Amino acid sequence: MKINCLNKISKVGLATLTKDYEITEDINSADAILVRSAVMHDMELANSVLAVARAGAGVNNIPLDKFAEKGIVVFNTPGANANGVKEIVIAALLLASRDIIGGAEWIKANATDENIAKTAEKAKAQFAGTEIKGKTIAVIGLGAIGVLVANACLNLGMSVIGYDPYLSQLNALNLDRHVTYTADLEEAISKADYITIHVPAMDATKKMINKDLISKMKENAILLNFSRDVIVDEEALKEALENNKIRKYVSDFANPLSVTLPNTIVLPHLGASTEESEDNCAVMACEEIMDYIENGNIRNSVNYPACDGGICKTAGRISVIHKNVAGLINKLSDVFAQKNINICNMVSKSKGDYAYMLLDIDAPTEEKFANELKAIDGVVRVRIIK
Repeated sequence: MKINCLNKISKVGLATLTKDYEITEDINSADAILVRSAVMHDMELANSVLAVARAGAGVNNIPLDKFAEKGIVVFNTPGANANGVKEIVIAALLLASRDIIGGAEWIKANATDENIAKTAEKAKAQFAGTEIKGKTIAVIGLGAIGVLVANACLNLGMSVIGYDPYLSQLNALNLDRHVTYTADLEEAISKADYITIHVPAMDATKKMINKDLISKMKENAILLNFSRDVIVDEEALKEALENNKIRKYVSDFANPLSVTLPNTIVLPHLGASTEESEDNCAVMACEEIMDYIENGNIRNSVNYPACDGGICKTAGRISVIHKNVAGLINKLSDVFAQKNINICNMVSKSKGDYAYMLLDIDAPTEEKFANELKAIDGVVRVRIIK
């Protein structure tokens, strides 16, 4: 199987690929694609491509619906870079609370002063800040990263309010019981000295931090954004910063507006830029691709449902991607019955407009049979896995 890397992928991750896989420079011959930040919206992928794995959590660089229509499963790696992002959020808290950057730049600017020690003692008052202990932080989004941030802030002596209307059972279990949970965003915002955002970028979250929500914030609140710049209405933010409604904004996303905002620290998307995060993401992405290609299992897909049939122990296994419409499963089953092929086990899951099936059968099949299944109206892709 051939894997194309659109970006530089960690060697640690690529080393997990078995001898059945090779890296190819020719994207048109690829069976799967590994990507980090390369924009894929205008790409037309070959029919051979079965999967795209994003070595990271965000997938706004990938056309999910377009690839779903072609039967291309898109994976991401949630949680693999969570600790790296958590650590930079904690650093951002401190940078925003105390003018560490300003103080360091002042020292550089006065490096030729022979009496720098005495001069610095007189100048340091202009860089004084506040401590984070005893302050309240609102963590908006309690996914893998948000949970780690919330727990870390508790350990630093902060009061933590967590907001996430879609909090999963697993993340709820991992969340420290001392975190105050709310399903009311305005409540979380209004009580916080610090606000940190950890939600995915999608239509529902674009500009969720808007003028109205900013008006509900405390005076001199500090806002941290390590999700995506589009989640904050930066025009409204600019006004709030100029009026000292918001004391400081830290963003991990440079754009023509964010780099000009007053009282703002902009970082060059460093959140997950650690060796460990890049290795973890690449390992997970490669494992997801191998499990899908070899077993048909889907873990952490963003455009198809999760589906796990384990390792096939019967004579054959077929996967079917199809539209999520009534009666289609019966049509598929009829074809198996007509060919006198017994289905030993079937796993079927749906997600939005699409569904996915894994069928373990008691006899091997040929491509001709797969083509008969593919001919059924609503079937997107059929693959003989074993």
